[in-house]
Amino acid sequence: MNGDALWTIGELARRTGLTVKTVRFYSDQGIVSPADRNPAGHRRYGPEAVARLELVLALRELGLGLPAIRRVVERELTPADVAAAQAEAIDLQIRVLRLRRAVLGAVARMGSTPEELTLVHRLARLTEDERGRLIGEFLTGVFGGIEDGGVGGGGRFAAVARSLTPELPEEPSVEQVEAWVELAQLAGDAGFRALLRGLAEAEAAEAAGTGLPRPGLAVAVRELAGPAVAAGVEPGSAEAAAVVAVLVERYGRCCAGAVPGEAGAVRDRLAERLGAMADPRRERYLELLAVVNGWAAPESWAAEVDWAVRAVA
Repeated sequence: MNGDALWTIGELARRTGLTVKTVRFYSDQGIVSPADRNPAGHRRYGPEAVARLELVLALRELGLGLPAIRRVVERELTPADVAAAQAEAIDLQIRVLRLRRAVLGAVARMGSTPEELTLVHRLARLTEDERGRLIGEFLTGVFGGIEDGGVGGGGRFAAVARSLTPELPEEPSVEQVEAWVELAQLAGDAGFRALLRGLAEAEAAEAAGTGLPRPGLAVAVRELAGPAVAAGVEPGSAEAAAVVAVLVERYGRCCAGAVPGEAGAVRDRLAERLGAMADPRRERYLELLAVVNGWAAPESWAAEVDWAVRAVA
């Protein structure tokens, strides 16, 4: 290329593949300056203008706006700075688009009425902080003030609360978003919150009755009802009655002082506790939690609890 060559704005446009209007715009903005003007006052551009316009085109392809382009052209930013910043911005856009796609998939599958669609959309688009506040309020409502004055006190229920905390990943799948939406709806269910609160309070009261660490009621149900279910024992049979007697006796020992010692009172309290444990929302929360957090599906003990409910009744 001849270093002394000068071109009119039309010739520069043809060399760069841009329109005259576009070249004039960048010239008016000071991104590309004319080398001089001909006797008629028309702008003329040298080889540097071609190089600058090619740089501008490359930066535009990266998605930069005019202010950033100006800073690169004026050497306030290096191309490496620009590339790093744009790569980070593109990563963020990809995450946003993936979340949006997952949200749309969840809305398409779950929103059957306008009200449900609105709720699903709102819950799915909560920020990480908003999700944390929602779950934090739920868990505080369940465990707050029991024994250690709050969920974060490090007492009996602190670890339980942590284990019940969903953490939606930055790039969730459609299934994880759907699970999060359903879980968030459960967390907002006052009846479900009251159910778990009652279970926690009962657990605390029964533990206080002995003052000693012990396996919980759920462990006893699994150990005693599990074999009965596997063997096909009918809940109303004599064989089931023998299992129930052991279960009532174990429960009476583990909550001594919290429940009157009469066998009838212990059995009534046991039936009440088993009924709360059998609520399907409890197991459903755990299933959804595993999907959101990417854990293995939890083992179901619904059959054993249901058997114990019918056998004790």
